[in-house]
Amino acid sequence: MSVLVCGGAGYIGSHCVYKLIELGQKVVVVDNLQTGNSKAIHKDAIFYKGDIRDLDFLNKVFTEQEIDSVIHFAANSLVGISMSEPLSYFDNNVYGTEMLLRAMSQNDIKKIVFSSTAAVYGEPKSVPILETDETNPTNPYGETKLAMEKMMKWVDIAHGIKFVSLRYFNVAGAHESGYIGEAHSPETHLIPLVLEVPLGKREKVLIFGDDYETKDGTCIRDYIHVMDLIEAHLLALEYLEKGNKSDIFNLGNGMGFSVKEIIHASERVTGQKIKNEIAPRRLGDPAILVASSEKAKNILSWRPKYTDINDIISSAWKFHKTHENGFN
Repeated sequence: MSVLVCGGAGYIGSHCVYKLIELGQKVVVVDNLQTGNSKAIHKDAIFYKGDIRDLDFLNKVFTEQEIDSVIHFAANSLVGISMSEPLSYFDNNVYGTEMLLRAMSQNDIKKIVFSSTAAVYGEPKSVPILETDETNPTNPYGETKLAMEKMMKWVDIAHGIKFVSLRYFNVAGAHESGYIGEAHSPETHLIPLVLEVPLGKREKVLIFGDDYETKDGTCIRDYIHVMDLIEAHLLALEYLEKGNKSDIFNLGNGMGFSVKEIIHASERVTGQKIKNEIAPRRLGDPAILVASSEKAKNILSWRPKYTDINDIISSAWKFHKTHENGFN
């Protein structure tokens, strides 16, 4: 039997594929390569290029491969673009998930691990954030992920498809081999953007707002290493394989780092000064997002290994030094 990884050519999905294959699993990857890269796909994975919004395509994959479970990473995930193009986000994320769940129902696939986001909470009323806290997204990206979670809840009730939704925070770092890592075009995530300055690809990094109610005025985020994140996905799959009920878990280190602290840590890792400049706030950016991951630790027995921000940035730096132009 195989694990189907939707979005397996993307940053997080490709790391999941590598880990599954390292563990001896048979892996099928589905990706439309809109933001993913075929060079990031493990050579031993079975790859289908196609869109999860295409029901006939998905049924073809399920018919040709013996799929036992699904790990779902396929989604648009840029907050800023979601604010200007909300309909495209609902089309790709929500409709895409509808078609995936429809295909799973038609082919009697009963387990899915879903990559959600801390953006479902919006501006938190307390920190750290608990799974039971109010969900009130401040951007369409978070709204689509919340809609996807709710869709899974009702599909579970109607069709018995059990799910685990993993609400994670800022993912960073790279595979220890340095073969794969974070490579978006254009890049929008903070750590790779910061590292473009010492690589000579960018003159400076912009800090979007320094007037938030935080320790240094810049946004605070909870950074989780990509391989710690993947470990949680595999534990979630194991949890479902044991016949457990559908559930939702936060994933984070439980520590927040400001934008300025990330820049300073990157200077320590690279040994270079990183020029930065203050810019206006971006729409939809909450001031602080820090997770409580106690539930995942207690129920999934998950323990993040990368808890030092310097180690997380160091692994990213290892990848970027050898992939200055991503996979191109």
